[in-house]
Amino acid sequence: MLIALSGNVECHGAKPAADQQDTQSHSNQREPNMEPFNPATSQDTHTVLNQPTPLEHYNVYDSDSILKYWVARFSGDWANSRLSGFGHHIGHELQEAGFLANKHLPEFQPHNRFGYRVDQVDYHPAYHQLMAHAIENGHTSLPWTQPKAGAHVARAALAFMHNQADPGSGCPLTMTFACVPALQHQPDVAALWLPKITATVYDGTNKPYFDKAGVTIGMAMTEKQGGSDVRANSTRATPVADAGPGKLYSLIGHKWFCSAPMCDAFLVLAKTGETLSCFLVPRWREDGSKNPMHIQRLKNKLGNQSNASSEIEFRGAHGWLLGEEGRGIRIIIDMVALTRYDCMIGSSALMAQAAKEAIWHTSGRSVFGRNLHDQPLMINVLADLALEAEAALAITMRIAHALDNSKDSTQAALIRSATAIGKYWICKRAIQHTAEAMECIGGVGYVEENIASRLYREAPVNSIWEGSGNVQCLDLLRVLQREPDTFSALFAEFDQAQGKHPLFDRKLAQLKAEFASTENIEVRARQIMEQLALIWQAATLFSYGEPHIAEAFAQARLSDHYFQFGTLPADIDAKSIVERALVKT
Repeated sequence: MLIALSGNVECHGAKPAADQQDTQSHSNQREPNMEPFNPATSQDTHTVLNQPTPLEHYNVYDSDSILKYWVARFSGDWANSRLSGFGHHIGHELQEAGFLANKHLPEFQPHNRFGYRVDQVDYHPAYHQLMAHAIENGHTSLPWTQPKAGAHVARAALAFMHNQADPGSGCPLTMTFACVPALQHQPDVAALWLPKITATVYDGTNKPYFDKAGVTIGMAMTEKQGGSDVRANSTRATPVADAGPGKLYSLIGHKWFCSAPMCDAFLVLAKTGETLSCFLVPRWREDGSKNPMHIQRLKNKLGNQSNASSEIEFRGAHGWLLGEEGRGIRIIIDMVALTRYDCMIGSSALMAQAAKEAIWHTSGRSVFGRNLHDQPLMINVLADLALEAEAALAITMRIAHALDNSKDSTQAALIRSATAIGKYWICKRAIQHTAEAMECIGGVGYVEENIASRLYREAPVNSIWEGSGNVQCLDLLRVLQREPDTFSALFAEFDQAQGKHPLFDRKLAQLKAEFASTENIEVRARQIMEQLALIWQAATLFSYGEPHIAEAFAQARLSDHYFQFGTLPADIDAKSIVERALVKT
């Protein structure tokens, strides 16, 4: 799709293969049989010059050498055929679907025309197209239905690519994928629901779950008075008849945030007595009547707009108790751990796409008499963006690899600590990263019809949802203090890279010294988290990545002179880093 705005053309898809040989050949395009443009005589004031063709009509997987590298590095390349087919559709018709789903936003219909309460959210067909494609290809189910080496890695690649079509629809996909471990705490409820949750079937119609072959799952925890402090929740649950695991309870309360309210059921925290319990609350009751879970309004959000987020009220809504009363946080945290991990995937995808768009656009632009890829300062910025994006993807795939081996106690311990580090760091870095990429593209990138502005509006949400930065820091401190094995697993991961670079060794020694003292540790928590993130990224690149990328990262991020994007040391081969990240059609 080509969007022309006052002579500027933005790109969101791939250049023709014939243009690959010349980085400037996808600029200055003219219609055939046109006379050469003569500015002295022509009356055409809108001839488009010095603009690249759109980055569209390409295979998002096959063209991404970095993604393919990390999929193969962590044993997911058995799924290459599936990933290639998925990437083809993401880079073709689903790019257009992403634009449509973000243009035609969800609409809330509280009642039908005869006055009956329906609590229905209507989506543009493009949203359903995106959801169907993802679910049918295993986005929500692959590791659960094919639990073998590399399954989480392959699924992470699916989620990574889907985000490049539309991050908003990624929200219900993530929750559907992540609910499985939580539901497994209640075997009878799991037996009823998991076959539909893991089915590669999407049914977006508003009808009872028992009439569907496939369902989606949401989550509702946040309340006005508490936010991230879910222990302040006031929603209450009482038994409909008998109390106990797997029994129906009646919920009364208000949830300030419920994402994707057209999901078929929701994991919900509510108090039974003075403690929190976890429930699966469907939108329809067993008798086919509407469960009284009333949508109050949809949120008007900065980004993530294709996804409906809502406020809801429970007015005696029925839900099944998962596990024992009072174990709600322990049970739902199994879901939250995976949704936090998906925030890493989502923000890594934002950065990868932002870097691709910036590199593609500048390869077809000339400024001050030279192509932007011949401008040393621009190449420095682009290489820095590409380096940041690859480091984010590297630790994201490292967690996927740990998930594939979670029966190993060391890998399980690494997941518990490293997910908080990755969620904190990647999600925060994406905000500045997408802004810098948009600046590389220029004013046309700031215009709403283009991908760069959407990426920037999307970036803050992953840092806020599923626990803000401070929550991640405090959670990590608690885990490290209460579970010494997580500390050991984390630093064992770092120690693998010892001796591979003097800057790494020096920073690792400084980090260990930080942990030697617990004085004011909460005040220093963000400083420690930043050091942990950079050491972990460097360790992952040295242990599993390409040597020249690891070397560049160490010089760029572990020295004492790192400030903004575009400040790479002069001896780094920035051009080779940019070429590695350039879309290969």
